[in-house]
Amino acid sequence: MELKANQTHGLVCAHHHLYSSLARGMPSPAQAPTSFHEILESVWWKLDRSLDLDIIEWSAKLGALEALRSGTTCIIDHHESPNAIEGSLTTISEACASLGVRVNTCYGVTDRNHEGSEKAMAMTEDAKRGLEENHRFISEGGRGMIGIHAAFTCSDETLEAAAGLASDLDVGVHVHVAEGEIDASATSRLKPLSKDNWLLIHGVKLEDDHGLKGTIIHNPRSNMNNSVGYAEPLRFSNPVGLGTDGIGADMIDEFRVAYVRLRENHIIESPEKVWEMLEVNNSLFPECINDVVTWTYHKMEPWHLAFTTGVRPVNIQINGEHVMENGEFTKIDAAEIEAKAAEASIRLFKKIAEIT
Repeated sequence: MELKANQTHGLVCAHHHLYSSLARGMPSPAQAPTSFHEILESVWWKLDRSLDLDIIEWSAKLGALEALRSGTTCIIDHHESPNAIEGSLTTISEACASLGVRVNTCYGVTDRNHEGSEKAMAMTEDAKRGLEENHRFISEGGRGMIGIHAAFTCSDETLEAAAGLASDLDVGVHVHVAEGEIDASATSRLKPLSKDNWLLIHGVKLEDDHGLKGTIIHNPRSNMNNSVGYAEPLRFSNPVGLGTDGIGADMIDEFRVAYVRLRENHIIESPEKVWEMLEVNNSLFPECINDVVTWTYHKMEPWHLAFTTGVRPVNIQINGEHVMENGEFTKIDAAEIEAKAAEASIRLFKKIAEIT
């Protein structure tokens, strides 16, 4: 299909956390975190422990709605909800499908919810349940990968079991890698296991010649927000895609952030380098080529978009079906989704506040 100058295929977010869609406005930690590990412990690990299937559903629907408003029709999601593991991936998949959004999701297994988990020598019950949820979802026809939270929260047994299950099911592994110093040992632990179909998320602290197989997903806005450093993505020989790490799914905006972050360090680089990351995203979710987005801007190409804000979709076709026309959704009740999500967020915040 030949596209017009103001059109693109559906955009792909190569790393999202749909469960974080309700996080805006959540209670601040009693004490401000001063490190990446403290951010995880006091914010995100409390949030994921507070999730139930109803909250997960409305988080996913809100995230899918906001993705469409940004021209994103395909999402690669990474999920964790230790108190609502069973059925969580189906809940996410069905929530996205109800809006027409394609999703590839996984459950991020971890041993961290066991006392002394960072030094655990064996797989915990939570990790086993997470692996089973991945297995169930994919075996029943769901589109997914095998999720791992990060090597530093997993025993060797859990890492090996996750990699083995991925091979058995002929899918890749979706894992955070060397996002901060606390996960600096990830390379040596994952190198014997990694394969070309893995997604390696962040890679901030990876060495240039790290030797891991897979596609690295760069998340510039999140890395800056967590103060973990700059991944210098052009230094890798791996393919590099672009994600948001749960801060929405506006890939044009993320492209723009990635470009200015690149230029901060490399004045001679062009936005075409970052646009190539979006093309890598397309290869990870090739069905996006069946989607057509018509935009408010007259020329959807990198040198224009790097310096043009406020570009929005006006028409969206997903696999031939009109989802948006003249800037309005055709069958989606956005107001209802936003209202139900707001109600779910109140329950979520209350549950977070109850965690000590």
